[in-house]
Amino acid sequence: MMHGPLGDREKLSEAAASGSVVAAFERALSLINTILVVLAALALIAACVILSYSVLGRALFHAANYWQDEAAVFLLVGATFVQSQRGHIGIEAFVGLLSPTANRIRLWLVDVASLLFCGFFTWKSWTLAYEAYSDGQVSNSMWSPPLAIPYGLMACGMTLLCAQILLQIIVPLTGAARR
Repeated sequence: MMHGPLGDREKLSEAAASGSVVAAFERALSLINTILVVLAALALIAACVILSYSVLGRALFHAANYWQDEAAVFLLVGATFVQSQRGHIGIEAFVGLLSPTANRIRLWLVDVASLLFCGFFTWKSWTLAYEAYSDGQVSNSMWSPPLAIPYGLMACGMTLLCAQILLQIIVPLTGAARR
């Protein structure tokens, strides 16, 4: 098994070098992903600080903490859906057994299946976010933050993930190398 970018994705995409619409979409998505990676890193650090504060506050000061766990979960949800490069756990045996053409077809089919799944998840995330916002839903804790926050983060993240997967589907169809 392997994790991380696959070998045929390490070169800069030829589509990004051209002046096409796909190239503009790829550059814009790359910029958004770079910004989101920094924000996700900050969210993870903030979640660590909040949880550490919570543990120390309970242990040293016997202070009741009502908001820390949910705040950390909200930050973790916001940091979850960042994918600046194609990278997932794959089985190397298929990569080695298939011809390069068959492997490209396999990767394209996996991307299409992933887009279908993520598209459904995105649609459901947006409906949950809308319902939470329009109904004024809040969590069942004493802090009671609005549920539209994590649902909205999940919906935005899944939308960007769908855009990334769509780009992975479109780029090979333009004849460019994939990242």
